[in-house]
Amino acid sequence: MDAPSTPKTSFRKFLEHLSGAGKAIGVLTSGGDAQGMNAAVRAVVRMGIYVGAKVYFIYEGYQGMVDGGSNIVEASWESVSSILQMGGTIIGSARCQAFRTREGRLKAACNLIHLGITNLCVIGGDGSLTGANIFRKEWSGLLEELAQDGKIDSDAVKKYAYLNIVGMVGSIDNDFCGTDMTIGTDSALHRIIEVVDAIMTTAQSHQRTFVLEVMGRHCGYLALVSALACGADWVFLPESPPEEGWEENMCIKLSENRARKKRLNIIIVAEGAIDCQNKPITSEKIKDLVVKQLGFDTRVTILGHVQRGGTPSAFDRILASRMGVEAVIALLEATPETPACVVSLSGNHAIRLPLMECVQMTQDVQKAMDERRFKDAVQLRGRSFESNLNTYKRLCIKLPDSQIVKSNCNVGVINVGAPAAGMNAAVRSAVRVGISDGHRMLAIYDGFDGFYKGQIKEIGWTDVGGWTGQGGSILGTKRILPGKHLKEIAAQMRAHNINALLIIGGFEAYLGLLELSAARETHEEFCVPMIMVPATVSNNVPGSDFSIGADTALNTITDTCDRLKQSASGTKRRVFIIETMGGYCGYLANMGGLAAGADAAYIFEEPFDIRDLQSNVEHLTEKMKTTIQRGLVLRNENCNENYTTDFICQLYSEEGKGVFDCRKNVLGHMQQGGAPSPFDRNFGTKISARAMQWITTKLKEPHGTGRKFVTDDSVCVLGISKRNLIFQPVAELKKHTDFEHRIPKEQWWLKLRPVMKILAKYKASYDVSDSGQLEHVHCRPQEESVGI
Repeated sequence: MDAPSTPKTSFRKFLEHLSGAGKAIGVLTSGGDAQGMNAAVRAVVRMGIYVGAKVYFIYEGYQGMVDGGSNIVEASWESVSSILQMGGTIIGSARCQAFRTREGRLKAACNLIHLGITNLCVIGGDGSLTGANIFRKEWSGLLEELAQDGKIDSDAVKKYAYLNIVGMVGSIDNDFCGTDMTIGTDSALHRIIEVVDAIMTTAQSHQRTFVLEVMGRHCGYLALVSALACGADWVFLPESPPEEGWEENMCIKLSENRARKKRLNIIIVAEGAIDCQNKPITSEKIKDLVVKQLGFDTRVTILGHVQRGGTPSAFDRILASRMGVEAVIALLEATPETPACVVSLSGNHAIRLPLMECVQMTQDVQKAMDERRFKDAVQLRGRSFESNLNTYKRLCIKLPDSQIVKSNCNVGVINVGAPAAGMNAAVRSAVRVGISDGHRMLAIYDGFDGFYKGQIKEIGWTDVGGWTGQGGSILGTKRILPGKHLKEIAAQMRAHNINALLIIGGFEAYLGLLELSAARETHEEFCVPMIMVPATVSNNVPGSDFSIGADTALNTITDTCDRLKQSASGTKRRVFIIETMGGYCGYLANMGGLAAGADAAYIFEEPFDIRDLQSNVEHLTEKMKTTIQRGLVLRNENCNENYTTDFICQLYSEEGKGVFDCRKNVLGHMQQGGAPSPFDRNFGTKISARAMQWITTKLKEPHGTGRKFVTDDSVCVLGISKRNLIFQPVAELKKHTDFEHRIPKEQWWLKLRPVMKILAKYKASYDVSDSGQLEHVHCRPQEESVGI
């Protein structure tokens, strides 16, 4: 962590010109609660105080604003301590009929003026944000009326002439247009998948069919993504009702599953599911149908408010923290002419969009559903939603063999490197898409080691059933590179007539792909389309902002930090030093620090010395004198060869004597284990399906005689950059790679370093050059993105 006096950041445009001195910011949560709201509140409060503004809690949403008094209280830095890991919202949320009236808004304006609050950060759904915009438009008129009634003086009317509004969408349904993900959605998916995984074990024991009802009165996002994540047999969505005759088709599929000895059937229903006549399809109706037509033992599970509860995921904490910081910057930059905006997620960037444009698009979706224009409704939800739906249909509905046009091509699938949660979901997706495209799919076991030994066999549609929720690598994976066995691997390629190769793995997979590409000069068997999908907890593969498995590892780190912090509540004044994986890549340490509310995170990419360590100890010593009496420090395993985890722990213990004691925890391989998170299941599924589509397209290209594929664009890494899936020739990625340290030369997440430092109360320079200037939502419907 940088010492306050010796900043080492390379950021060019700093926050210093955006002073909050003399400004007051009110933060409120409204509508239904969502996990991550507290992280957003914490970020607004701390960023506001950091820039010199006063920040006020507005308790119980708009009701508290109307009632005033003790419902509007100034927040301190310490008042948002230890709330990052809490679900719900500590400042409360309530429906408020009074605020819907002008009289109620008049009271609210009066209460805000008396405290000088002219900046509002509203965290809620589209209804809450629409109400805020009405309030903003009426503001000058409300002040004039208050002055006429003698409740405020004329100077106050001039001084507080305009109201700034910035919104953040907190909704588990992900039903707001203009953002890839809303705060709370990822956590809700975690709750759903936890239940599905638990149900699977009991259902398989008894050969049962389960009908699972999830939230989503007007939006089927949770139902769709959870169905994709668990490989559900059928899903019902409000945006895409089943075709006429769905009852018979569903029963046929369920009976076919039973005939294939599949012990488990899962049907997922959004609570707002309808048929093509806009009539409700209830979970009980589906159960009755299955029991009556098939006689299957069928149970209904309605998740209800379980989906809103529990600890927020790492994704939601980071998302909410980034949005909260961006919201404060937006308020500082606002002018009387700036329209109310909403902070949204676009790929891995926080951007600002005009609030009412997003609200209008959201309302257009409902209008399309009401008018039974269901194709329009799906498209209006955005490309990500549409892509999820198409992928689900392709992976869960097997075409009859008579309808599949055979390609006469064999495609090999191999896992390389350390295991990463989500690898199995990626293999399942590749196998099923490949079979649908007419290819013969070959599983290569135990990485390149198994490849050269001939551990290769055909893998079918049903062979990969149930793989999405399995951790590790069912195919087996090793770190061995192909270089020493190129001749034997070429022989196996020839013997099995492998026409294309899909490699799923980490940095070893990347190096292996480079070696296979270089070997084309001497072995023409490698002159076939070859593509790599990044899968590693370290998230260090060049050409992709995210790797399969990193999100699961990040959640493991965050959960562990939560438990350690909880243990410290019984032992006052304790600092924990946590060592994370990642090699030389500090992604897990940095993002884990942001998600867990760490005081410092030491990474290789940002060199530190003994003065920085001393500064951090002094910082923690000062912190222990307040009401916050525990500390958390993360250390990337290879951040420094001399300042080891043991050294840092001993240093902190010595320097903190009499103030705090110190404990260390090396997380080790538990970061590679466990069931994959919803993000990793779906990211693996979607990116692998896209890789197979690329292979199919390549194999259909016309070629002359001789070696078919010799150009660089036939050996690619498929990665995600900002918000787009990009195929990058591996030869071009070499110049962007630090091979000595096995990391990309540029890493997007380093821009988030100051956010963690600011929220931990360090002086840090924050680059606002990437902050959103207001963009128009019609230019950015939800495109294919990192969002799940």
